[in-house]
Amino acid sequence: MNIVCLDMEGVLVPEIWIAFSEATGIPELRRTTRDEPDYDKLMRFRLEILKEHKLGLKEIQNVIATIDPFEGAKAFLDSLRAETQVLVLSDTFYQFAMPLMKKLGYPTLFCNSLEVGADGEITGYHMRVEKSKLTTVKALQAIGFETIAAGDSHNDLGMIQASKAGFLFRTTDAIKAQHPELQAFDTFHELLNAIRQAF
Repeated sequence: MNIVCLDMEGVLVPEIWIAFSEATGIPELRRTTRDEPDYDKLMRFRLEILKEHKLGLKEIQNVIATIDPFEGAKAFLDSLRAETQVLVLSDTFYQFAMPLMKKLGYPTLFCNSLEVGADGEITGYHMRVEKSKLTTVKALQAIGFETIAAGDSHNDLGMIQASKAGFLFRTTDAIKAQHPELQAFDTFHELLNAIRQAF
């Protein structure tokens, strides 16, 4: 039995931190997992900047409320979910992602959670499990699923490479150049066809 594992940001929806960077005028917050492979280092950097600028969860959620999924993302997900099981695997946080999941028709999402103080300050975060995407794919395989994965960033490579079929989607030229063995697509139509061929 197949299960498709998809990254969220950069694949189904725009990057939350880039949108927040643009809204706040803080260019340092544009840095994402496309740029920084070490997620813990990236998050500690982000939290320091938020503290410095006295920005908290409410300000980020206000920006998230203005974000819509990529054009065609919901139709792509609906088509896929009509044919197979789909799981969205993300290193984002439930406090960020749920409004976007509503706009996508509530696909199943596995992600992480934030520690938030009474004043709304983000004080830390809890990763669900180490190397969450790769670990989840291996766990699914251990219970009888064959996985097909797609993502755009460094933190997606593990699940893509461990799956029976894996694809880069709307990724950077640098990641494409580092991984010429992986097929890379830029449209939902191309990705849907590639996934169907992998069934």
